[in-house]
Amino acid sequence: MVPASVQLSELAILLKSLLTFSYPADAVLSHHFRNHPDIGRRDRALIAETAYAILRHLRSLEAATGSLRPRDLIIAWLARLSGLNLRECEGLVHTNELDRYKAAKAYPLQEAAAAIRLELPDWLVAPLESQYGDRLPALMQAINAPAPLDLRVNTLKSSRDKALAQMLADGFSATPTPYSPLGIRLGNKPPLNQYPLFQDGTLEVQDEGSQLLTLLTGARRGEMVCDFCAGAGGKTLALGAQMNNSGRLYAFDISEKRLARMKPRLARSGLSNVHPQVLASETDIKVKRLAGKFDRVLVDAPCSGLGTLRRNPDLKWRQRPNSVAELTAKQTTILNSAARLVKVGGSLVYATCSLLSEENQAIVTAFLETHPGFALHPAREVLGRLNITLNTGDLLTLAPDTHGTDGFFAAIMVRTA
Repeated sequence: MVPASVQLSELAILLKSLLTFSYPADAVLSHHFRNHPDIGRRDRALIAETAYAILRHLRSLEAATGSLRPRDLIIAWLARLSGLNLRECEGLVHTNELDRYKAAKAYPLQEAAAAIRLELPDWLVAPLESQYGDRLPALMQAINAPAPLDLRVNTLKSSRDKALAQMLADGFSATPTPYSPLGIRLGNKPPLNQYPLFQDGTLEVQDEGSQLLTLLTGARRGEMVCDFCAGAGGKTLALGAQMNNSGRLYAFDISEKRLARMKPRLARSGLSNVHPQVLASETDIKVKRLAGKFDRVLVDAPCSGLGTLRRNPDLKWRQRPNSVAELTAKQTTILNSAARLVKVGGSLVYATCSLLSEENQAIVTAFLETHPGFALHPAREVLGRLNITLNTGDLLTLAPDTHGTDGFFAAIMVRTA
């Protein structure tokens, strides 16, 4: 490992790119480390973790230091979040920076405006306060902590009990996820790329909440199923295993690049019932040709991603009120188009990883008002049939403060006519 002072110098270079918010943070980190192959794996992990901590707490660090300059933010992080005292920071904080360090340390966060205390952009405070009320501080405290690493066991390859026993024997800190019968939660974030159970497709990285969304579809063997916004295929792979590699599973997406990222995962999974297809748009002719043929359709809609801030803290700084308005229009179009695929008696699951009701309940309410042939089906009934002890009512609403998952929303709608 390189000295801590060198790590912080590298961090300052990285922050300069991250703070433009021109690209997703994970893409910026990947690009930076690819261009600096001399940085070792452990150093990369520490630099990345610190960068994400600064992004999570950007409002309070900026307020504490009065600056958005990378070096000043690092000083504020050392003072407030690193867990190190001033003596331990000797050699990391220069003599001419001591006043800034002490001022940041003494910053009275409890007296700051709500947006600073909650680590939110100003525009997000009011809508979240109106939804979550007194619960919002606890929610944001959970969101501003790093997420655990959750894995899904591919039941075509193994059972959870068997995979978990193997991981424990191999020295992993691992426990079953509390709700998903397919999940394993790791106590740390070890490299998995070379682990045999990952390489052979037994394990896939997938948040427990995302696993529950897939189970909520109720997909069974022999059915026609569509993952309408498949992306890189995490939920597609889970659906394929749920269907026991039978029937036909279509993976639609308007991005050929995103679907291409599914290929190596698909090869590892052992699935042969998946049919990836690129759509020209949400209203592609392929959708019209397949209208009324599907038993299950999952719409994991493009959204603000505010439920995933534990993993993607840059999203709260990259989103704007106008971008959310654009997303809700797109979500409505996508859901309306996907609904055409569902046959009578079939089900349509609308899901997002957003915390905002305008992307969630409002979309579903408007859809049901304009589509009388669909009816809401209680999520608790589907989960109950799967012996999953989780009841959030008719709609599935998950959050890190109450469930330990990312923030997710889902509604099941059955086509009745």
